[in-house]
Amino acid sequence: MPKIGAHVSAAGGVQYAPLNAHQEGCECFQFFSRPPQGGPAPILTKEIIQQFQASCRLYKLESYIHAPYYINLASLNSRIKYGSIQVIREELERGSLLGVKYVLTHLGSAKDYRRERTSAFRTEAIKEVVKSLQKVLTEYHGKTEFLIENSAGSGEIIGADFKEIKKILVSLKKFKVGVCLDVMHAFASGYQPLEVIKKFDVEIGLSYLKLIHANDAKSKLGSRIDRHENIGLGAIGTKNFSLWLKNKKLKKINFILETPAEHREQDLAVLKHLRESEK
Repeated sequence: MPKIGAHVSAAGGVQYAPLNAHQEGCECFQFFSRPPQGGPAPILTKEIIQQFQASCRLYKLESYIHAPYYINLASLNSRIKYGSIQVIREELERGSLLGVKYVLTHLGSAKDYRRERTSAFRTEAIKEVVKSLQKVLTEYHGKTEFLIENSAGSGEIIGADFKEIKKILVSLKKFKVGVCLDVMHAFASGYQPLEVIKKFDVEIGLSYLKLIHANDAKSKLGSRIDRHENIGLGAIGTKNFSLWLKNKKLKKINFILETPAEHREQDLAVLKHLRESEK
């Protein structure tokens, strides 16, 4: 049976994130271990690590780190690209210290390559993403696993197309890499809710699926607009979330909400009800 949780605040220190998750009614949780818009990562002292781990054990919570928003592994700006490589590597190391199961990230944009090249620019950008991720993962031996999150597809963002993600995974086959499927991003990219899991299986493979971001959509199918909505209030609707939660192929895949915070408690209750209601 999938566990259901949400992205929670780590304000004041990551050691408070498990308590915040528990108080919201989460069975698992996601958080930022550093400021998502930029800035240095807070130091993880021995005391902070112990408090985080003790709280996770107390509340029986599995945890995941979302990398900052500014990651761009395909950038032609060396400061941005190598900064992104460093940050993801640091987040994996920090996750290993804390006992976090996954670190997940978006991959970045091919926009620099469109300016520099007139043809096959996405292919070149994807090659650069692979090189960057190889730098991240080479000589990393921690326990926290790395996940690629699919994107909503605006502009020249990489990773909206499942086939594009599979190309990257194949190029990284010697490393342990999985996928976090954001169903709202997939919807915005044009994947029909009733077909998205089958499409994922055919084009990527369910063995790569490790986590689901459960967000309803304010935007329309195929709009490429990344706007999350509370469960049941958007274009995806509760019926599809019910089908996903009851899909036997997804019974070991946990669901994380990233919906607007003002109705988060209701969203958690809705997903739990859908999971536990009769088929």
